Amino acid sequence: MSVNAHVAPAKLDTSLRSKCLWLRFKAKVLLVFGLRTQAHAVFLEILDINPQDVLSLNSLGYNELSNRRLVQALGFFERALMLTPNNANAHFNVGFVCEELGRSQEAEHAFRAALQIDEKMDRAWYGLGLVLVRQRRFEESLVAFKRNTELQSMSPYAWYQMARVHMELHQPEKALEVMRHLKGFEPKVAAQLERETGLRLDSLV
Repeated sequence: MSVNAHVAPAKLDTSLRSKCLWLRFKAKVLLVFGLRTQAHAVFLEILDINPQDVLSLNSLGYNELSNRRLVQALGFFERALMLTPNNANAHFNVGFVCEELGRSQEAEHAFRAALQIDEKMDRAWYGLGLVLVRQRRFEESLVAFKRNTELQSMSPYAWYQMARVHMELHQPEKALEVMRHLKGFEPKVAAQLERETGLRLDSLV
């Protein structure tokens, strides 16, 4: 499905709009009580009335994603993106699922589109880094992970990936530098990297 064409939202008459609002409220209450299957059915009911309801499309996409029905999740997220092409999160959702499906070129395109809209979306930088690693574009992945760490300095995930990439590039000294930094705020992750890489933090001068 193409996600570039903008679809103008349809206008509902007053009675249908009121019904959709009531169903949204009902779905949210069901979610509060953890009744996700029932909420899913309500969001589908909303789409029967208004196929362009972005909230329902995203909610259905997240539910399918949580159940690892990735193709179905992607379908809902792509429909939401068609309706909100200038929304960075819509591009990110598509990119995330494409990355999970191993469709790395599509994921890269979606993450870069998200970053064009919101350059400070840290999770899109992280996703882009993972995609570039999958493509073995290690130097480029380091740029993406570094940007993520600049935006989320206390999150260990990109630091962890940076250390792994440095090992792929046969740069153990740089991997050790990252591990030393991690030990300062996430010692368990640093210890995990020691086990995985065979490097020892006490070898630092």
